[in-house]
Amino acid sequence: MALKIKIPGKRADGTGFEMPPLRKVLLAAGIAVGVCFLFSLCVFGFYYSKYKHIVDERLEKPLFANTAKIYAAPYELRPGQKIAPRTITQDLRNAGYTSDEDSKPSPIGTYSENADSITVRPGQQSYHAPENATITFSRGAISQITGGNGQDLSAYELEPVLITDLSDQNRAKRRLVTYDQLPPLMVKAVTSIEDHRFFEHGGVDYYSLIGWTWHDLRGDRRFAGGASTLTMQLAKMFFLTPERTLRRKILQVIITFQLEHRYTKQKIFEIYANQVPLGQRGSFSINGFGEAAQAYFGRDVSQLTLPQCALLAGLIQSPSRLNPYRHAERATARRNVVLDAMVESGAITKQQAEEAKASPLNLVAGSVDAGEAPYFVDMVREQLAQKLGENAYNQQGLRIYTSLDPQLQRLATEAVDEGMKSIDEQVDKRHARLEKQGDNSPVIYPQVALIALNPHTGQILALVGGRNYGISQFNHAIQHRPTASTFKPFVFAAAFNTSLAGAQLTNSDGTSGTFTPVTMLNDEQTTFTFGNNQTYSPKDFEGKYFGLVTAREALIRSLNNPTISLAQMVGFNNVASLARDAGIKSARATPAMAIGAYDASPLELAGAYTLFANGGVKIDPWMLASVRESNGDPVADYSPTTKPILDPRAAFLTTALMEDVLRGHGTGAGVRSMGFSAPAAGKTGTEHDSWFVGYTSNLLTVVWVGNDDYTDLKIEGAHGAAPIWGGFMKRAVALPEYSDTKDFVPPQGVITVSLDKATNLIADASCSDDYPATFLDGTQPTDTCDHSNGDQRNLFQRIFGLGEKPSTPAPNPATPMTPQPAQPGQPQPNQAPAVAQQQPQQPDQQPKKKRGFWGKLFGKKSDDDKNNQQDQNQPQQNPQ
Repeated sequence: MALKIKIPGKRADGTGFEMPPLRKVLLAAGIAVGVCFLFSLCVFGFYYSKYKHIVDERLEKPLFANTAKIYAAPYELRPGQKIAPRTITQDLRNAGYTSDEDSKPSPIGTYSENADSITVRPGQQSYHAPENATITFSRGAISQITGGNGQDLSAYELEPVLITDLSDQNRAKRRLVTYDQLPPLMVKAVTSIEDHRFFEHGGVDYYSLIGWTWHDLRGDRRFAGGASTLTMQLAKMFFLTPERTLRRKILQVIITFQLEHRYTKQKIFEIYANQVPLGQRGSFSINGFGEAAQAYFGRDVSQLTLPQCALLAGLIQSPSRLNPYRHAERATARRNVVLDAMVESGAITKQQAEEAKASPLNLVAGSVDAGEAPYFVDMVREQLAQKLGENAYNQQGLRIYTSLDPQLQRLATEAVDEGMKSIDEQVDKRHARLEKQGDNSPVIYPQVALIALNPHTGQILALVGGRNYGISQFNHAIQHRPTASTFKPFVFAAAFNTSLAGAQLTNSDGTSGTFTPVTMLNDEQTTFTFGNNQTYSPKDFEGKYFGLVTAREALIRSLNNPTISLAQMVGFNNVASLARDAGIKSARATPAMAIGAYDASPLELAGAYTLFANGGVKIDPWMLASVRESNGDPVADYSPTTKPILDPRAAFLTTALMEDVLRGHGTGAGVRSMGFSAPAAGKTGTEHDSWFVGYTSNLLTVVWVGNDDYTDLKIEGAHGAAPIWGGFMKRAVALPEYSDTKDFVPPQGVITVSLDKATNLIADASCSDDYPATFLDGTQPTDTCDHSNGDQRNLFQRIFGLGEKPSTPAPNPATPMTPQPAQPGQPQPNQAPAVAQQQPQQPDQQPKKKRGFWGKLFGKKSDDDKNNQQDQNQPQQNPQ
């Protein structure tokens, strides 16, 4: 029997095999997948080769620019200074020192703590010479400072602390850190929330990547951008654009493989920690955890706590939306999410997380102006570019040591913020009044500048160039504005110079006299002629005139016409020459110069006033002290420029007049009501702007307030700039290093006497209403007030009204002076004429009532006596 066997796949006619349809499909699919795989492999290989070259080229260069670091001035310690040991150790750590207990000593220096002392050991990279010092404490203060060889030191400077790193060309700021410098909690916080398998996978999380690809192909944008590991994020930061496409994702994977192949996990995390964007501060972007730790918490990254680490890790998701300064609730909620993720990953316990959630954010003040002195740093950057070259100064990791005092800078920012709120209120009130009158012009809020420097060294200690650096980087501290009445002391200084030269000032009637604080000047509306028949007719504030006033009174009240008259008598050329030597380069020999018509920057004016505060020696303000290599080797050291300009006696006599500006009815007396009581001298200024310049024995400060569009601020110096000055100086003198303010020390040849306010003669027991006045020795009055009427009777005769009283008063040493107008076309004299006698003051023609017996015995005055004294104390207002 024949059997027929059917072989599967063989045709009936036996000519070949027939494949089942399913197998056909599977075979076709396999071939297609193989072709796609080969194609993808070719594409992957092409891009891998292409981007390997790009990655290699990029990684051959330094990943981050080694930007220059800006350091503050050294903090000086002195025996007797009240300061906690913890504060000193914190400063040392901030400066880069390590404790002896740390495993790795810092090349900058180390320190050790005992029960009542701290020993400081500067290293080879220290700013100072490597000389040890031991600081001993007792009852909350420094009791002794001992050098390395056992000798007692009167002072010791700590290592300068880092203010900031200079930003790169994109205004990005970062403080580079190594993986070992990062606290373990920082690493765990980031990996728990961003990539919990970071130390396990090879750079790509395939499950998450497949899920993201599926959603992307479906167009589901809710899942866009997910599945990125830390290495993939790093690849995107350095090499790719922010677009979200499948092609970019493939390239991201390719670069990720190359990074994982080249670096260890620790190195990848270190690079990520220095590059990740974490927000904006002012006009600078914050990159990396090192900069973020300083920006948000004011501390080194190694000192971050658990909740602080969690907050920074949370910001990675969306730094702007989670900005803790603007959106504290969002930032706190995100921080807590990170803490929960750390619990899930086993990094911390549930209890640790709950304790961290209960803690506040504890952010530092949000203003970049306070901590990093951005206007100051911009000026340092400009000076470095000029001295070292535009392309070199910020690429070598230089260490730039400056003059800045961080504590004083913080106080300056606080005083400006507080003072500008008050000024804004004044602006709003004036605007409201104008609106009621139908004026709908927009509100203009003024700008501000503050400069504080050491008047004896020129060291710029604090500088604020505007209200808010984040809003405007325009530095008003170096912009020129009319100096207004802050210029007037230069007129009086030039006048004192004539006295020192033995010269005198000539009156219009041809008489002359030596200039003193009680020289009489005429305060009345005056037209001054100068140049080619040019005229100038200034007015006093609010149109008030006081007739004959002393020179002292003219400066105290900041009177315009007497000051110009004095400048004309001295010689406009002489005043302008002195001002230019002091640093007000724009000064020209015109009447308007005497009341501050010419301009100077607040910084230039601060330098000019060192002339008065430093005994006639002008010191140029400076901010650069030294430039060092990254290892501490010196590149360049800088020293200030000084120039003797004014006789020390003239400088002190002018200072004495400005001390009176801060007393009684002086235009600057308001600062005393703010609680500032240290010995000081100063001068207000009001034109379109508001000025105040003042100084103590160890600190000189200039404050300017004005509108950027040069419109009239309509706020006097006494109510605008002076309160900011007073608020700052009150805070400053509370600091240990500025608290030892002293009275200004007169040079030899200067004498201070007490004068009777009514007669401007030497005060004695019979005229107790007196005031101090300073003279060049030999020019002070010699008669006493009880001889001002020529009464030579003895005490018994005066008490009982016996004897004969003379009818003619004795001469008053205060000589009225009226300027001799310059002839048209004639230049002003450069030197004052020779000495001549002073003229007596005209006697009072008002009849006076005699005081009774008890009035004479106990000094009680009749009403006429009181009125007469008031008339003499307050000069008569000019009827014009």
